[in-house]
Amino acid sequence: MSEKTVEKAEFNYLSKKPGVQLIKAGTYKKIELNKVLGIPAVKSQIIDVPITSKENALSLGYFSMQPGEEFEFTYTFLEVKTVLNGKIVIRDDQGKKYVAEAGDVLIFSPDTTVIFDGESDGDAIYTGHRLPEPLFM
Repeated sequence: MSEKTVEKAEFNYLSKKPGVQLIKAGTYKKIELNKVLGIPAVKSQIIDVPITSKENALSLGYFSMQPGEEFEFTYTFLEVKTVLNGKIVIRDDQGKKYVAEAGDVLIFSPDTTVIFDGESDGDAIYTGHRLPEPLFM
């Protein structure tokens, strides 16, 4: 994602005024990651939702995986992912395997590369310290 892409994009930010907002499950339709990544056998879905455009940008998202092909992702930002059900299995660049199940939280620090394992079968929500990725919207 280029900085120019983010700067030019028009987002519908959630935090426009003071108050509480309730986002009901299923409000946002996830997109298929296999098309974005160009890996047909990946069985994962994602959606980014921008919260604020302020100096410390923040986005939330929904992520799902089903058993299929693994894929690599490099986090250039801080992200916290909470597994809602099933399991999300990742490996770090040292080959260490992490199995996060319902209620578990994964924290990805900037400049971390992980592999999302194809045995994953779960759903998660996440918050990223970044503007939303237009490809994930």
